[in-house]
Amino acid sequence: MAWGAQTLSEHDAGAFTGEVSGAMLREFGCRYVIVGHSERRALYGETDQQVAAKFMAAQRCGLVPILCVGESLAQRERGDTQTVVARQFEAVLSGSGHAGSRARRSPMSRYGRSGRQDATPAQAQEVHAFLRALAAKRDREIAQTLSILYGGSVKAGNAKELFTMADVDGGLIGGRRWWQMISWRSCEAAAG
Repeated sequence: MAWGAQTLSEHDAGAFTGEVSGAMLREFGCRYVIVGHSERRALYGETDQQVAAKFMAAQRCGLVPILCVGESLAQRERGDTQTVVARQFEAVLSGSGHAGSRARRSPMSRYGRSGRQDATPAQAQEVHAFLRALAAKRDREIAQTLSILYGGSVKAGNAKELFTMADVDGGLIGGRRWWQMISWRSCEAAAG
């Protein structure tokens, strides 16, 4: 079992009252941190550039960032899913300089719940395959080793089908403030 956090500041140090830096999380014993969660993007207005900065801040502090990407229900219904997740993913890849070494160590979570409608296992697979293909354009090895976790509503009724999809490597499961990372591939292997 390892500690993780739900967000961090993009700033390493300074007068940012109320923010928690990666160094503080690391000192507490955290190993993982979620960046770009849909609620942070929607409720706190986090931009793709902020998420990329948080991703880099986590990496600088030796934390494993878990990058979340995903679309809203309205975006999905308009057919904008690939455009939205590509923009979110590319912001992090572009911000990291060389995408390879930085992205390889970071599991990704793809939102599965958009608004009130859960993604089907087939929809999750489609978007996960798209994300893996985006990574492959930059580095095939990264694409093969990248753990893409499903971040939607996983329950007894859909877990087996979700986790048998070729590009669904596990889940980022949340509930009542507690987060667990479940992966068919070891999170340790994903972290490098």
